[in-house]
Amino acid sequence: MRKFVLILIFIVPLGIGLIAQNSAYNGLQNGLNNLYLLSNAKSRSISPENFTGEKGNGGMAKLGEGAASEAARDLGQGWKVNPYVVIAKGQTFTLAEIDGEGSIEHIWMTPTGNWRFSILRIYWDDEKEPSVECPVGDFFGMGWGQYSPLQSLAVCVNPGSAFNCYWQMPFRKKCKITMENIGDKSMSVYYQVDYTLTEVPQNASYFHAQFHRTKPIKYKEVYTIVDQIKGKGQYVGTYLAWQPKNNGWWGEGEIKFFMDEDKTFPTICGTGLEDYFCGSYNFDRNGKYTEFCSPYSGLHQVILPDAAYHPSLRFGLYRWHITDPIRFEKDLKVTIQALGWRSGGRYLPLQDDVASVAFWYQTEPHQPFPKLPSKDDLEVN
Repeated sequence: MRKFVLILIFIVPLGIGLIAQNSAYNGLQNGLNNLYLLSNAKSRSISPENFTGEKGNGGMAKLGEGAASEAARDLGQGWKVNPYVVIAKGQTFTLAEIDGEGSIEHIWMTPTGNWRFSILRIYWDDEKEPSVECPVGDFFGMGWGQYSPLQSLAVCVNPGSAFNCYWQMPFRKKCKITMENIGDKSMSVYYQVDYTLTEVPQNASYFHAQFHRTKPIKYKEVYTIVDQIKGKGQYVGTYLAWQPKNNGWWGEGEIKFFMDEDKTFPTICGTGLEDYFCGSYNFDRNGKYTEFCSPYSGLHQVILPDAAYHPSLRFGLYRWHITDPIRFEKDLKVTIQALGWRSGGRYLPLQDDVASVAFWYQTEPHQPFPKLPSKDDLEVN
């Protein structure tokens, strides 16, 4: 009788392994596999009910001071007096400002108004240029201004319009998070920023997110997701809001990662848009686009046209490089082609409306971001 031996090999992602080796960083780990580990990290949370996150300072707003004072008038202090803030048109409001060493662990918010006209910015360690600059809808995968459920490890969007971010964001000296309202009306936002105060290891890098939009892509030109990343780091995610202008399949193009002085040809080259987003064959089942969400990738948004005012399809897609980050030593540029089909089985360069957010970690300082598009160029129409 033959004997068979089953050998199981467990592969631990490098980033998780590095974090696990640093006991001082236990408070920043994710996952069920470490919840039993004790740590000296201090849990804190900033919201309109505790703007500073200081210990024992939650729910202290007095009647007359909070946005919901009228609703709480029969109950008084401690009874949901200030659960949200109002940001006037043209105003930039500081959602959170944290001094010390630690990490953002979770951000939740539900902003009203036009999500393209609310600009989220995050600054690390007293830097003058933000490391995150993005319309709030696009940052949370809702670039078309319409709610769709999104369930993934890094971002969740839950009913009715609850934005959740689980990207870990360490900082060594300070963190500042702001929201600018560039719209014509006031907006309100309920929000909570959950973080820890703890020692951050030397090899921890800083979180970045950059928005880009081209409307339309010029004929035979590629779409640039991000360019001019300089330094050492790892690319961890892509969000795309894509509106085709032609009939037929629109995602034949390849994504390319030019890293560490690549010139004409990239080191990493994909085989098609739906392939990069971990789908296949046009996301088509029985002649229909099929939405899906998974921990690392999804086609979470398929907005169908109507006969009157929205004649085009619109799509939202995400791809998180959580177990397979794209590591670079010196620089990084990411592009994607816009390709469909024309007669004779030939590729058709498309001139679509595409917006994107690139997510990555890197050492500081980072290159200044390109100027955000104007309000008119940000608008979804």
